[in-house]
Amino acid sequence: MKDKKKLLTVLNSLLADEFAAVNQYIVHAEMCANWGYNRLHSAIRNHAMDEMRHAVWLIDRIIFFGGTPAVSTLNNRKIGKTVSQVISFDISDEHDAVKAYNIAIDLARDDHDQGTVDLLTKILKMEENHLKWTETQHSQIEQIGMENYLCNQTEILVI
Repeated sequence: MKDKKKLLTVLNSLLADEFAAVNQYIVHAEMCANWGYNRLHSAIRNHAMDEMRHAVWLIDRIIFFGGTPAVSTLNNRKIGKTVSQVISFDISDEHDAVKAYNIAIDLARDDHDQGTVDLLTKILKMEENHLKWTETQHSQIEQIGMENYLCNQTEILVI
């Protein structure tokens, strides 16, 4: 197999981003649950699970190339203190993820590695969906106001 050092470096960088995203989304989800915004909790928690899937897929690909997954590296993320900050930070991070995956796809194409292109494209589409969802939340906040938005995020749980 052709030397994959540059691609392995990029895959490990993406992996570090995914692990950081998992942590950020889990913290944001649990904060929303604590505030009583159970719909937000559920949606953001699902994003965390998607990011974990991405990490597993990247680990599989890194191992396929004979590399060692860098699982102890986490890139910095911001934790919001309000729902508004949570949404803003998540939008910013999803924009960064979309950009990073597009760059990685270009590298894999240059390396004539269709398997990696396919995997990264699959993840990219999921990241784009996360971005779209998060931008929709931001748009709703702008249109109906934070108070009305938050009222829509509550859900009575029967215990």
